Amino acid sequence: MNELSVQMTTASVIVAFAVTALIEWRLIPVLRAEKLRQTERDDGPESHKKKTGTPTMGGIAVLAGLLLTVLIFGRGNESLIPAVFLTMGFGVVGFLDDFIKARRRRSLGLRAWQKLALQAVITVVFCLLLMRGGSETGFLVPFSDGLYLDFGVIGNAVLIFLAVTGTTNGTNFTDGVDGLLSTVTLPVTMVLFYGSAMTGAGTELLCCAMAGALMGFLVFNAHPASVFMGDTGSLAIGGFVAGVACSCRMTLFIPVFGFIYLIEVISVIIQVLYFKSTHGKRFFRMAPIHHHFELGGWSETRVVNIFSIVTALLSLVAAAALRI
Repeated sequence: MNELSVQMTTASVIVAFAVTALIEWRLIPVLRAEKLRQTERDDGPESHKKKTGTPTMGGIAVLAGLLLTVLIFGRGNESLIPAVFLTMGFGVVGFLDDFIKARRRRSLGLRAWQKLALQAVITVVFCLLLMRGGSETGFLVPFSDGLYLDFGVIGNAVLIFLAVTGTTNGTNFTDGVDGLLSTVTLPVTMVLFYGSAMTGAGTELLCCAMAGALMGFLVFNAHPASVFMGDTGSLAIGGFVAGVACSCRMTLFIPVFGFIYLIEVISVIIQVLYFKSTHGKRFFRMAPIHHHFELGGWSETRVVNIFSIVTALLSLVAAAALRI
């Protein structure tokens, strides 16, 4: 990386941080005035009931900081288009979901089929953008010294769709404790930056912008949170992770550095299946799994710290697995 690239990388992180923090600072009073507030699940942890009424949709500031930084530093970089589109597209879906929840004072927004349909359309367009101009869409195999798997256009598109859907659901479920999703995703932005640089994907700027935006958001979202990102932020972050990973052809690496996202989804699936098969018994104290640990006596801060340490270590493993 030359000196100019280092300066641009540093500047993009700082700009994204400053813009996000400034917008969030001005946004919180607006969200509060418009009564766009969190409605906690009735079946959630008792300790979370006090969070009801906290402003939500703070992810708007994350998206604003991210997009402005990309527009300033990424002009002419067409490599950014697919991942930026996926990030913003899922952010819009999350915004609609949040807005319905807040206005109707309920914990459910868009219906499941509506959310899935919108996500499917956005993912299809993402696949088309990714494959435009004959771009390669095979999948790099971890620890393989450059081995790629290619399942053909349809097979690759199906795997990308599953990766996008799984990742966005994972980030959505992970966003349930103050500061958890943002802190867990910070080391992910670093391994994706490394992967982008190694593979020549050209998405390093987006990784830097997301890292800065997440740090700017954490100023207000660290425990005790004064604002939540809502689905606006959590779905957008899932779109970012999947979008950059697929752009770098690192789709098969997602279960490694995104282990926390994965285990959050798996814990919900296990809980639902076990509950139905045993007619009311629970496998975990509560799902997603971060609530299981909370009910086991872990504080929110401990959950964030441990989950982030696990992600940081697995991100290092993913970086080591990237052999080209």
